[in-house]
Amino acid sequence: MDKVLQTGLSSGMSATDGFHSSEPPPMPPGYDGLKHVLPDSFTPTEDSRLTLKGKGGNDVQIPVMIWGAWPWGDTATFHWSDDELPAVRAAWKKCIEQKQTFIDTAQAYGDGRSEEIVGDLVNNHSPGVPRENIIVQTKWLPNVSDGALGNVLHPVDAPLKALKKSLARMHLDYVDCYLVHGHVHMSSISQVAKGLAHCVEEGLTKTVGVANYSVEDMLQMKDALAQHGIPLATNQCEYSLLRRLPETEGMLETCKDHGIVFQSYSSLGQGRLTGKYTKDNPPPKTYRFSSYPMEKIEPLHKVQKEIADKRGVSMSAVALNYNISKGALPVVGIRKEEQAVENMQCLGWRLTKEEIAELDKHSFEGKKTKLWQQG
Repeated sequence: MDKVLQTGLSSGMSATDGFHSSEPPPMPPGYDGLKHVLPDSFTPTEDSRLTLKGKGGNDVQIPVMIWGAWPWGDTATFHWSDDELPAVRAAWKKCIEQKQTFIDTAQAYGDGRSEEIVGDLVNNHSPGVPRENIIVQTKWLPNVSDGALGNVLHPVDAPLKALKKSLARMHLDYVDCYLVHGHVHMSSISQVAKGLAHCVEEGLTKTVGVANYSVEDMLQMKDALAQHGIPLATNQCEYSLLRRLPETEGMLETCKDHGIVFQSYSSLGQGRLTGKYTKDNPPPKTYRFSSYPMEKIEPLHKVQKEIADKRGVSMSAVALNYNISKGALPVVGIRKEEQAVENMQCLGWRLTKEEIAELDKHSFEGKKTKLWQQG
């Protein structure tokens, strides 16, 4: 399944319309990004919690950042080796110390290997941490996870069948949130909603959500789930300083209005916002999200670094604090302890509106695809 994702990305599935463009689309002239900024009174800390809404008040309290487990086990994009497991476990230990224990995985990541690694962390490397304090989120990829034929023959049961396999791989009784990986399912939104409802009713997930859904389809799923008395907890889309489309298209505002948590994946542009990569040291070609030439990003890097140096934090922390300040819950990958430490430097402070405005000035709107990234 990891090959399926990378094949799709290589053919234009990431944040471009059609095939990949080397030009980062600018923000619309005169766009006011400050209207999305959270009140100055909110400062993200290790104790900050948001709410994923569940049926009948069976809500889940979550930290303000998520560890993305796509790299774990994925050989097609991230060239994973199990030799990296000790480094991931060391990073997870740091996350536990700062109460940042929300992990996002998927059935498609590494053909299920990511889920196996998540299960190992939860069951064997979380000493003294109650299960209810660890948030696990996985995703159903339609037409792949249970086989294309299975999704045709069992359009309602497919999410449930796939979730049972995920839980078996992780050796868990339930997940805290179960997402539809993208609106690429042959079944209707109402059929998928019914399937998700079965997952909740059987106690296999506390909350449900979607990923890569447009505003319109997200609201349709919200209404379809409501027929079963279940809230739509979240929508996860690509969002960062390199892709602010969820702002301009109204996703951030709509999620806020309807009590839906907006999660942002590729929050660091697959490393492009960390300072690790430059025009002389570009990221691997398999890193397809926001895949613009690094020289185009240099003016933004300059602003990031100035803020990072002034505040004594990493460039990654500046980019992640930006997302949080805009009301997004950033998903960020970690493969070693150093990355976890640098990423968690986004906590305990807030960008000023002046700093956000300067970052906004050098950011990009990004694009979308009809096939995958609708939101």
